[in-house]
Amino acid sequence: MTTPQIAFGPALAFAERTLTAVLRRHLAERRTTPETWYALQLIAMRGPRLSREALSHDLADSRSLDTESTRELLTRLETEGLISGDEELSLTPEGETLHRSLREFVTTPTAELLSRFDPDDIATTVRTLQAITQQATKDLTSN
Repeated sequence: MTTPQIAFGPALAFAERTLTAVLRRHLAERRTTPETWYALQLIAMRGPRLSREALSHDLADSRSLDTESTRELLTRLETEGLISGDEELSLTPEGETLHRSLREFVTTPTAELLSRFDPDDIATTVRTLQAITQQATKDLTSN
């Protein structure tokens, strides 16, 4: 019999992989990559002046980006006029418009998927994942 602790890792990995594939396919309809969406989302969520270093660090830690591809992504977003700034990055008006449009575009299928589950289960899952993230972050920074 598999314990919940042993089953957790594979279940989370399969869910993340499947949801990323769904997101990738959905964003492809808008000719947008998940990496672009993620970068715009991070800048929008963390405020108008996110440091380039912090954003680069968060992006380079993702599964699909490394230091070089992160640099290329940020250069492309700047060239396309979606972000601006040297040390601190912010969304341009065009970037804000694209982010808002993508957020609305992504929210609908996500809401439809999650509506098939008990809201209390979703809330518990979110709280648990946030607590795991906080604890894992503490463990990483203390070592």
